[in-house]
Amino acid sequence: MMPDPSDTLGSHGREETAGQAKNRPNGMRMMRLHRMMRLLAVVAALAMGTLAPGPAVAVLPDEVLEDPALEARARALSRDLRCLVCRNESIDESNADLARDMRILVRERLVEGDSDDEVVSFLVARYGEYVLLRPTLQGANLVLWVSAPVLFLIALGAAVVYLRRRDRAPEPGAARLTEDERRRLKDILGE
Repeated sequence: MMPDPSDTLGSHGREETAGQAKNRPNGMRMMRLHRMMRLLAVVAALAMGTLAPGPAVAVLPDEVLEDPALEARARALSRDLRCLVCRNESIDESNADLARDMRILVRERLVEGDSDDEVVSFLVARYGEYVLLRPTLQGANLVLWVSAPVLFLIALGAAVVYLRRRDRAPEPGAARLTEDERRRLKDILGE
């Protein structure tokens, strides 16, 4: 049975207070319903907070190294390498086959005794600098890093110059009248 919406409304169509609702027969039922709904909302919020997935990691169990130190290094390197298929995901997060191959390659190089820099250099030589999620500040990348702030400063300077010139410019209709024009205007206005 559907509850009557007017059960919680007073005689003037306004919501009753809890004290007024208790005096009505359906008021207690509605108060319990409201309490249950609030409790359900709290439980749902807690469940969402505790059951929400953490950061996505696509490393499969057969890829994990037995040595925890090497595995930690491999994970750290994998977080900074871009999946070339997914574009903006690290190879640690990506499920793409190429990302899996790159994760395995990183682990193989670490097992062979390469340092972290050597592993990164190997991957950059093989796939290009695009594989780095944090590009270096050298060569063409330096131009990209510097160009955005420089262009912003140029645009800001142009805006300041424009606004200053606009403030100094005379109003378009405020051009000075000649003596003949003033006399003619006075004649027209009847002054």
